[in-house]
Amino acid sequence: MNTLLFYDIESTGLNKCFDQVLQFAAIRTDLELNELERYEIIVKLNPDIIPSPFASITHHVSIADNEQGLNEFEAMQKIHSLLNTPGTISIGYNTLGFDDEFLRFSFYRNLLTPYTHQFANHCRRMDLYPMAIMYHLFKSEALIWPTVDGKVSLKLDQLSPANNLASGPAHTAIVDVEATVELARRFKQHEKMWNYLSSYFDKTTDQAREMKLSPAWEGQKAPLQGLMIYGKFGKQANYNAPVISLGQHHHYRNQTLWLRLDLPELASTTPDSIQESTWAMSKRYGEPGFILPMQEPYTQYLSAERQALVKENLAFLQANPELLAKIAHYHQEFTYPINPEIDIDAALYQNGFLSPVETKLCQKFHTVDISGKIKLLTDFSPNLQAMAVRVLGRHYYDDLPKPFQQQFNDYLTRLFSEDESLLPIDFKQNRRTGIGKATAEIIQVRCERELSPKQEALLAELETYINARKHSTA
Repeated sequence: MNTLLFYDIESTGLNKCFDQVLQFAAIRTDLELNELERYEIIVKLNPDIIPSPFASITHHVSIADNEQGLNEFEAMQKIHSLLNTPGTISIGYNTLGFDDEFLRFSFYRNLLTPYTHQFANHCRRMDLYPMAIMYHLFKSEALIWPTVDGKVSLKLDQLSPANNLASGPAHTAIVDVEATVELARRFKQHEKMWNYLSSYFDKTTDQAREMKLSPAWEGQKAPLQGLMIYGKFGKQANYNAPVISLGQHHHYRNQTLWLRLDLPELASTTPDSIQESTWAMSKRYGEPGFILPMQEPYTQYLSAERQALVKENLAFLQANPELLAKIAHYHQEFTYPINPEIDIDAALYQNGFLSPVETKLCQKFHTVDISGKIKLLTDFSPNLQAMAVRVLGRHYYDDLPKPFQQQFNDYLTRLFSEDESLLPIDFKQNRRTGIGKATAEIIQVRCERELSPKQEALLAELETYINARKHSTA
């Protein structure tokens, strides 16, 4: 039986590779949105994490309050089990834009399968945020749409009070989940729209709809044309852009590519300027953005100027088929550069899937006791061994043999050094938050924000924590 698992996380920061979950909350419902169970998991701060001051004053999660929580390794096992319960459709508000990838890296660094909740055991994912965009554009009577500085806001912390979705402070995981469930119930009152949008998250339906799109011009090799609805386009573009298909990506599995048509620089493209003058959006079946036919009522938000630009760009591409082929080839072959300096905790995409043997070793790592885990260290590949040592060092340091304790100590020394160049980097070349950055951000927050007594106390607690970490590795 399929169920919906509405969930939300609060974290130490926005870096999906290096930050950690502090709160996880979820409500499981049936497909009619009747509540079945709810869950709240508090997670203890890892010893190798410095929380972001901006995150701390947003979610108000105290380091001291979380001391009674589970350690991250144990918490991730529980969360992984919830999302991988057979028939689970995991869903939240912008979960595909943030929370899902955050959990993916959290599973990965704790030696859990990072992708199985997307496809195994009849599990899959949905997201209410792209659905909210569609309701806002095409079924606006479904909600009261709040405005901030004269512009409609689609943020959950604005939608919730405007529509009385939940009570309690925003950016508290369980409150945000309650708001998300109630939002889904409001949307489901418009059942035809709800069913139509829900089916976009089914890969087979999404692909079938794509194949029904009309060609951009006459001719056997004409690309398909559609209107992509996507949060990344922003309010200024009414979250939509006309696109044509460039086909499948040649290296990244299950990605289709779509060329944006409403950019003036497109018509000046040459074979040497493709990188600068074209913008291709990647899409996987069953994930945003939604691609609609280029017809009314969907095109109602395209201004006359944008429509004229699209027409000109289509004429340019039709008249230059060889250039269009080169544009497609460029984007189909584009790959992110391999970074030999990437930290192991951030190397999920670079290292790829584990072998069957490695997968079995990781599964065994989760079932044996601490002494069994330590014995397994010698069976792991170098990367997996280093990740396992970090897991054990974070949570079971006293049980580690001294050589592995020293390995973990050396890792902490790098993290809490005041030399920023020693900090690990992720796949986007971002460095992990260190003492210097966190300290500077505390100063920035105090200068730029009007803080409540609670927020001031959280920053003072964070300062104390940073000083303790600094002195522990001095």
